[in-house]
Formats: sequence, C-alpha cells, structure tokens
Amino acid sequence: MAGGRLPFVTREGGGGEPRSEFVCGFLGCDMQPFNPVLSTLPPLLRIKRPCNGSEDLLSRLIDLTLAEARRPRLGGESIRLRLSELVFVEVMRRYLETLPAHETGWLSGLRDPWIGKILVMLHEQPAYPWTLNELASRTCMSRAALAARFTHLVGHAPMHYLTLWRMQIAARLLADSSMKVAAVGREIGYESEAAFSRAFKRTVGISPAASRGNAAASRRA
Repeated sequence: MAGGRLPFVTREGGGGEPRSEFVCGFLGCDMQPFNPVLSTLPPLLRIKRPCNGSEDLLSRLIDLTLAEARRPRLGGESIRLRLSELVFVEVMRRYLETLPAHETGWLSGLRDPWIGKILVMLHEQPAYPWTLNELASRTCMSRAALAARFTHLVGHAPMHYLTLWRMQIAARLLADSSMKVAAVGREIGYESEAAFSRAFKRTVGISPAASRGNAAASRRA
C-alpha cells in the first residue's frame, strides 16, 4: 500500500471455501502540529450497517470506490481520493451520532449548539481578531460561562484553541506553498513576521523556516 500498488491481494490459509474479502484503504493527513479531529478519535472505529433497512450511504460510497478501483480509467485516482474523503466524512457522522451526551472532545464540542457555533466561526475566519468578549457576545453567553463550557468540551480555552488552529493552517501553508513567512503570518492574522515567528515557535517548538525545511525533507524521503 505504501508503495502505491493498489489494489493488492493477500492470500492466507489453505485456499478453500468459504472465501472472505477484506477491502483496505488509506487516507493520510497531518497530526502535527494540531489536528483536532484525529486527536479526539479512538484508535479503532467499527461502523455497522443499518439494521432497519434504511438506505446506507456508506455502503454506496464504498461500492462506488470499488467500482472505480476495478476499472482503471482516466481520472480514476482523483475520483477515488474524493470518494475516500466522503467515506471518512460519513464515518465521522455515524460516530458523532453514537456519542453519549456526557462525552467530551472536539466532536462533542462541534455537536454543542453554542460551542459548535464558535468552532465554525473560528475555522471559517481564523485571521479575524477574535476576542473572548466578541465570541461571548455572538453566542449570548457570559465570558466565564463560554470559557468554562468551551474548555470542558474541547479541552482548550477558546483563545488557545484559536492559536493552535492558526498554527495548523500556517504549517500547511509553509509545507505546500511558496508563500513568504510574513505572508503566511498575515494569512492567519499576524501583522508582523516577528510576531508570527514567535507565536509559531512557542506553539510548534520550531521556527517557520525549520518547519518548511522539515516538510521539504519529508517529501524528498
């Protein structure tokens, strides 16, 4: 799989009936410096088919992915990638529906009517000069109540979470684009390169230039 030879076949046992098929896939994404989705997931998720006879979107997506894999055509790799992303989103929706009410974590925060609204705002406008006062005003909550609820569900105070998310965006821009460090900083709300570099190193542990260098080295490897 790591070598890009997909699909592949592995045979175990004596080769007789009954026969079982396991379809394996891989969807990679960055854990560092901050990935709120992966950090809240368990090591293993088991998703069952609906037992009430309702339409199963996940099965349809998997069937489409298999059909594309079995008939190599122009653009097939792009289609399989998008389908795998849709499979991941549907799995996340199924998992979210099973979370108990007392569960904490990023997904539970997203499900909460107030904290979910804040998360959407922070993710849609990370460069905006957010303050705790404005977030509280937009959700009709007191600063203390907002900070306590957000921290309890998400695991980080609102402004600290915003900083972590900004650095995740910055790390991706540094790895995938040729934008200058100052431009990356402005993209996530820092007016000066020095202020951005200090915040990045304090949060990530290395400078923006070192982060870009590490990403380039990983691609070469």
